[in-house]
Amino acid sequence: MIDMEESSQGSFVTTINEDYEAICWGCGLNLVLPSYAPVFKCGWCGAITNQNPVRPETKSFGLRRIRDRCFVVILAVFMLFVICGGIWAAYPVLFSISLACGIFHSVTTACLAISTLSTFILVAFKCAGKPTNILYGTHPGVGNGGLNNYTFCNYCSKPKSPRTHHCRTCGMCVLDMDHHCPFIGNCVGAGNHKHFIAFLISAVTSTIYAAVMCVYSLIHILPPMENGAAYASDVAHVAHGNSFSILRVVKNIFLTYIANAVFISVRSLVLVYLFVASVSVAIGLSVLLWQQLSYIYEGKTYLSHLSSQGTEEDGEKSCRNLLTFFGCPHSIERHLPTIRNLRKRHKT
Repeated sequence: MIDMEESSQGSFVTTINEDYEAICWGCGLNLVLPSYAPVFKCGWCGAITNQNPVRPETKSFGLRRIRDRCFVVILAVFMLFVICGGIWAAYPVLFSISLACGIFHSVTTACLAISTLSTFILVAFKCAGKPTNILYGTHPGVGNGGLNNYTFCNYCSKPKSPRTHHCRTCGMCVLDMDHHCPFIGNCVGAGNHKHFIAFLISAVTSTIYAAVMCVYSLIHILPPMENGAAYASDVAHVAHGNSFSILRVVKNIFLTYIANAVFISVRSLVLVYLFVASVSVAIGLSVLLWQQLSYIYEGKTYLSHLSSQGTEEDGEKSCRNLLTFFGCPHSIERHLPTIRNLRKRHKT
């Protein structure tokens, strides 16, 4: 294409605009572009072609997989230690209180342990979400808009929908990918997202229950402090702001337990460690569970949340997203209000 442009001195300058030919990977049509475009969208099938050079897979792929599997083993061993350590340390104390108390807590522990371990195995070893195979590359087979906003994954050599992401650690495309979790050695996607939420709920419940049982058992194991009347007098002075009484109370408690250190067994130390570990894990998993439920409530995943930052894109925040995610009947969803509907009612 040749254009004649008039310069500032009145003469004409000839410019040549060469059309660039490209082939759409989706339907195979030859496209004529006005200029070279590294990224373009086909006007027929809607597929997006990216001609930028692809970064090759790094050589540390195997190391990442070994790292993830090590995390899986460590987490499984930790869960087994909490279960077995809690049974060894707490349940002789619970059965010494009463037989009914011991049986009740044994059944509760068995249910929580089976639930946590089964959901962990499912989320760790189930496929995170394999995208469906779709026809591409031939114009008669691909209809108008059949591959709208699809891209081509050069690593998997297959079409990739807008809701699909390629995980370089797992070496595959994952449908509705939320994130890659090294502690389960797997991605969280459409295939195991429900199991991941179920694992978090079960793990948080189990760790809170373990912490409560540790405290309950420690109360019955640790020896009672002597001279309670003297301690009560010191506490009364502390309430009136006497700083010397504070030091006296701390000193008396420390000396009492040092004097009775023979009664502090290995069982007590294990219970203290299990309590600290359970509380720490419960706090971390609770934050992660709240974050996951917040994204589901907004109709997003973690990756889509990152990609929408700085844009005006906003999903519909509704409890229906939670019910749809967990597979509740649609009849319940019709009776639930959304955030936008509530704002409209408030404005009117």
